[in-house]
Amino acid sequence: MTVHLFGATSSPGCANLALRTAADDGINEFGVEAASFIKENFYVDDGLKSVPTVPEAIKLIKNSTKMCMKGGFRLHKFTSNSKEVVESISVESRAKEIKELDLNRDLLPPERVLGVEWNIENNVFKFRITLKDKPLTRHGILSTVSSMYDPLGFAAPFLLRGKRILQLLCKENIGWDDTIPEELRMQWEMWRNELPLLEVMEVPRCFKSKEMENLKKIELHHFSDASTEGYASASALISVWWTAETE
Repeated sequence: MTVHLFGATSSPGCANLALRTAADDGINEFGVEAASFIKENFYVDDGLKSVPTVPEAIKLIKNSTKMCMKGGFRLHKFTSNSKEVVESISVESRAKEIKELDLNRDLLPPERVLGVEWNIENNVFKFRITLKDKPLTRHGILSTVSSMYDPLGFAAPFLLRGKRILQLLCKENIGWDDTIPEELRMQWEMWRNELPLLEVMEVPRCFKSKEMENLKKIELHHFSDASTEGYASASALISVWWTAETE
């Protein structure tokens, strides 16, 4: 048997095992970095990886592609926030959206990374809001709040307000299809009208700027608190770097 049934319960596990086996078999020939990328940075069939420099990215793409090819996999649909990296990739191996792109003039198109909007040109995460008409009921409110996909919690402070309205509806034993009270209706409509403003928000994918190349120390400070309405945490990145002294 040279193929595996697609859609079986065991299929994801078998596919993952085959991919990891290809990495183990090719580690001596194609290097530890490529093997690590295949084994640790894949989610099903999507691979995500950041490296410090363009040459490292180009080398990683080259070696991981050869590693997968030797194992019977074709690694393709590559994209990057570096046009230099994109230029090093053959056209047939690029993502569909950038195959016909003029890299000297055109901007890199946005991409979705595991469901998260990624503006490649500016290297920031964003939100794309598509509001659908839902009934003004507990059922409709839950549908709208749940439609916001935010696995990294970028919009958590804003989404908490929508979830709080659902919390109050539950406390007042409002049925799924009952008309909601006037006070909560006003709160909901105000929150829903502000929802498209999330498209303006941009979250940098990388917090290390070019001025921070000589990092000496990095600290991650976490704070958390809770109330009867919700709980939250915040993190602060403390960076210390040095610069050459001049006379």
